[in-house]
Amino acid sequence: MALSATIFKANLQISDMNRNYYAEHLLTLARHPSETDERMMVRLLAFALHADENLLFSKGLCAEEEPVLWLKNLTGEIELWIDVGLPDEQRLRKACSRSTQVFLYIYGGRTADLWWQKNADKLERFSNLTVIEFPDDVCKAMTGLVQRNMQVQYTVQDGEIWLSADNQTLSLTPIVRKALG
Repeated sequence: MALSATIFKANLQISDMNRNYYAEHLLTLARHPSETDERMMVRLLAFALHADENLLFSKGLCAEEEPVLWLKNLTGEIELWIDVGLPDEQRLRKACSRSTQVFLYIYGGRTADLWWQKNADKLERFSNLTVIEFPDDVCKAMTGLVQRNMQVQYTVQDGEIWLSADNQTLSLTPIVRKALG
């Protein structure tokens, strides 16, 4: 018998001073049986950083041709493709050819460093790709915030991100490995 996804509810309060974006998002997250709490929380953080009423989670790990999150315009063209993890260069090439902008959020400490060393030169040619690394210690600490019903506040200002939930606050400074252009 196949294992089914675990459903999580998340109430996000987002204050993004960089974008002048202030909103509440009520989300339902399906965590695939093979997905870790860490990856799910990185997905949630990626959503918070690009929050928009039209930003959607894709079908997830079972849909290999889709990103983790995407934003499509009214004609169905992909304006924003957001992925997390350490994909191969071919997946990123396909993403960059299909979308106006691509954001990749990597995490995993030393593993992410090795991935970046291996792929940095190949990824330089993609002018619409941004690669951002989240510090390993904060990603691991985010798993402590996981609950079936979460209330998380995200504050973004001047390159700093603060996450607050259940009297716990985490601060992180993402590392920009590759910026647009």
